[in-house]
Amino acid sequence: MYSPLTYHYSRDPDHQYVWMVGVERERPNGVVSGLTYFSNSFGQPSAYAYVGQRLTDFSDWNRLYAQWTAGLIYGYKPPFDDKVPLNYRGFSPGLVLTVGWQLTPTLSTQVNVLGNSALMFQLSAVVP
Repeated sequence: MYSPLTYHYSRDPDHQYVWMVGVERERPNGVVSGLTYFSNSFGQPSAYAYVGQRLTDFSDWNRLYAQWTAGLIYGYKPPFDDKVPLNYRGFSPGLVLTVGWQLTPTLSTQVNVLGNSALMFQLSAVVP
């Protein structure tokens, strides 16, 4: 997975370019687990380890899916440690809500809701 673009809801002079790369495994029952490495909104190297669920077959559009993940974020260090809730020495809980579209059997695109801060646009490919 790769994200080249993140849109912040507010303008902050401290915001920097955000990118993300990662790996995710989806089981046949829709359970997902993964790890991402990203540059956070303040240019700090960060990571997110998570588990969650991909939801399909809830719409007449069979390519539409929703997903939620919850996990542990690392990387928001001083002076930006107060930018995520419950941060302790760079570690904080994370929750990401997603709406996606399966373009082909091996390629999808999605929009990740990053709390009350931003939208992240992502492209994912299945690697055999």
